[in-house]
Amino acid sequence: MKHCIPFILLALFCACSVQAKRPNILFIIADDQSPFDFQAYDPSSPLDAPAIGKLAKEGMTFDQAYHMGSMSGAVCSPSRKMIMTGRTVWHLQGTGGKRNKKKEEKSGITNPIENCLPAIFNKAGYDTMRTCKNGNSHGAANAQFTVRHDATKRGGTKETGSHWHGQQVMNYLNDREKAKDKDPFFIYFGFSHPHDVRDGTPELLKKYGAVNHRDKKSLPPANPKAPKLPLNWLPKHPFHHGHPGLRDEVSVSGVWERRDEVTIRNEIGRQLACAENIDHQVARVLKKLKAMGELENTYVFYTADHGMAIGRHGLQGKQNLYEHTWRVPFFAKGPGIKPGARALGNVYLLDVMATFCDLAGIKPPATCEGISFKPVLMGKKDTVRDVLYGVYCGGTKPGMRSVRKGDWKLIKYDVLDGKVRETQLFNLKDNPHEFLEQNHEVKVTAQSGAKPKPNQRNLAEDPAHAGKLKEMEALLLSEMKRLNDPHRLWDQETK
Repeated sequence: MKHCIPFILLALFCACSVQAKRPNILFIIADDQSPFDFQAYDPSSPLDAPAIGKLAKEGMTFDQAYHMGSMSGAVCSPSRKMIMTGRTVWHLQGTGGKRNKKKEEKSGITNPIENCLPAIFNKAGYDTMRTCKNGNSHGAANAQFTVRHDATKRGGTKETGSHWHGQQVMNYLNDREKAKDKDPFFIYFGFSHPHDVRDGTPELLKKYGAVNHRDKKSLPPANPKAPKLPLNWLPKHPFHHGHPGLRDEVSVSGVWERRDEVTIRNEIGRQLACAENIDHQVARVLKKLKAMGELENTYVFYTADHGMAIGRHGLQGKQNLYEHTWRVPFFAKGPGIKPGARALGNVYLLDVMATFCDLAGIKPPATCEGISFKPVLMGKKDTVRDVLYGVYCGGTKPGMRSVRKGDWKLIKYDVLDGKVRETQLFNLKDNPHEFLEQNHEVKVTAQSGAKPKPNQRNLAEDPAHAGKLKEMEALLLSEMKRLNDPHRLWDQETK
């Protein structure tokens, strides 16, 4: 028996060593990408993205992942700040929400840099690296990464496009391999695409039947290879969404104010050309991690800062709360995640801080308001919350608000100094595309190819759903109060 003791001790030592090995985290984030670009969310999508598709097959797809919204026209900025701080939208500093300064001082909210994502992982002994676009983010937090290569790259060449961001990660991994660095790493792998101007590489533009159109006076050439119109395409949104002259809606090169079939199909082609190039870079990095023997101990996440319209509902930009824009793509792969798994999630992007800390065995800061969705990743839960809240008031105040619970979703608009006050109620199980009355018009369906059913429309004026409308409006107000939303809509109590 005594001869067995050394072997038992050795086994225990080895077991403890394996247990002590902390996981790596690779967080990949695209700039302006609807979940419906991917076949995991829209099987009819023509996007060829095998690397990201493999993430879905070998990991988990989240069906209900959202950014919380924005008080700015640059939706990407608050979205990325929420990722970096784990704070809800109205608790980001400088957002105009109700603030308790004494509570903030006590919790450390007034010193957010110590509590930002890279600083936390630096303190925990992780190597941290970042590449992403410049600006529209949390500059002070971004500077905390020990290795940082930021530049806005939206061109169609290796030096000017997504390949550049991919190369920064490849260089970092090569240096790590050369130095035989065994510390765990946290890599923030961001892209400047597929954000406009959507200058894809020539070969990928050709593949998707698109051109980089620059002439405001003419339409781009029609091409049968261009992607089809989205089923919920409209030539014009039925009412003003509340942000006149916004760049993303009226000044995007190649689109401008046009929403005709040829223009939108060309622009979707440009979007997908940029998206496929992102997939190429993801493939390079994952292949390198596998060759280094690091991939098996790495959690890989893929998402975007928010979605995009590009013709859906007659809109072009990111300043709306329809599912194509409020939702984000979200895939995760890593130790303990069942291959091919799918979950609702009901997560916000701001939840990634709590989740990454949970996966790494790090205590999140007291300032973090996110919820760890590790139990979802491990198959123990399907959701982390019951209710989802969304806001956009980058234009005229109070702006737009949305709330979702189960299959039901409410959107309210109070914009242009009261000139536009609209309410939309959808059952997303019955009407996943959020078809409006205008989507039923023959001249629209003839182009979109949609065949909406009679019940697939805005139900806010339907007497049969008056009770559900009242319930969802009460729920929205409750969430606005809970999250310290400083505004109230025209038909809400002000107390």
